[in-house]
Amino acid sequence: MAIIALDLGGTKMAAAVFSPSGKILDRSIVALEGRGGRAVGKLIRQEIETLLAFARANKIRITAIGVSIPGISHARTGKVWAPNIPGWKNYPLRREIQSALSNAPVGYVPPRGAVSPVGRPPRGAVPIIIDSDRACSILGETWLGVAKGCRNAIFLAVGTGIGAGILVDGTVLRGIHDIAGAIGWMALNRPFRPEYIKCGCFEHHASGEGLAKIAREMQTAAHSHAPTPRRPGTPTPKRSHELFAAYDRGDPLAKAVLGQAVEFWGMATANLVSLFNPEKIIFGGGVFGPATKFLDAIYAKAKKWAQPVSIKHVKLQPSKLGSDAPLYGAAWLALNQPQR
Repeated sequence: MAIIALDLGGTKMAAAVFSPSGKILDRSIVALEGRGGRAVGKLIRQEIETLLAFARANKIRITAIGVSIPGISHARTGKVWAPNIPGWKNYPLRREIQSALSNAPVGYVPPRGAVSPVGRPPRGAVPIIIDSDRACSILGETWLGVAKGCRNAIFLAVGTGIGAGILVDGTVLRGIHDIAGAIGWMALNRPFRPEYIKCGCFEHHASGEGLAKIAREMQTAAHSHAPTPRRPGTPTPKRSHELFAAYDRGDPLAKAVLGQAVEFWGMATANLVSLFNPEKIIFGGGVFGPATKFLDAIYAKAKKWAQPVSIKHVKLQPSKLGSDAPLYGAAWLALNQPQR
């Protein structure tokens, strides 16, 4: 017995076959390469069929499929909204995966008791559970990561965008339309700026893409006023990893940008601590990574703003599962098949 888990991101997709204990039996990572709409759906079908073929070759029974998506999953309809994937405003992902199962010529072992023609599983025989990468990340960390044993914890994902998976009393907080945790829109600055409309205030200033934007803004302002003391000809970092490399070299622009980001990360942490009183806040995503070295500084900033009792009882920790956190969370969903 095993399950299939998929983690769909804005630029790549990870897929794996998991044992019930969380061991990865087979996995793959494929780049989206600019695909959108049904082209991404076709890629998902291909990956599922490949993993089903692996399962059949190894006489493994696949009992469920869990999927993490970078956006909003509507549990009732099986449709998803993923802003970083063109054409996925209301995409019928569950139906797409059901199509892959219905047409898979190899690799499928029906659940015990299911009756179907050889190589053609009955539609719906395998449960398909789809959730946001925010929810999947905190579920992955509570299953096999640093939040194991926690009932109140938050996964703060800082990558291309910003989101939070929020666990309250052992249950993922979802909201009336499954949008809870979209904290990129957290208001942390004033006055309101038109740039906040697209992605939110917090995300504009402190996401992976936001850091590069702020670097350009600061450099433009420096040229207009007092120049930032940088070596002549030093390029402005265009991506977050370039910014961290420049910081390590002592670049003053990078220090200014990341100093401001620590302020925003600290304020957001304080708000989460005051609102939810968690045991842990786990920092993950592509930016944490390299920003893990700022966790002590983030805590110091948060301590100034947060509810004074709650902040003393929270731990800030980097993700143990790293970029695989949502993949493990998708696997947990498939193994547990929660009723949503």
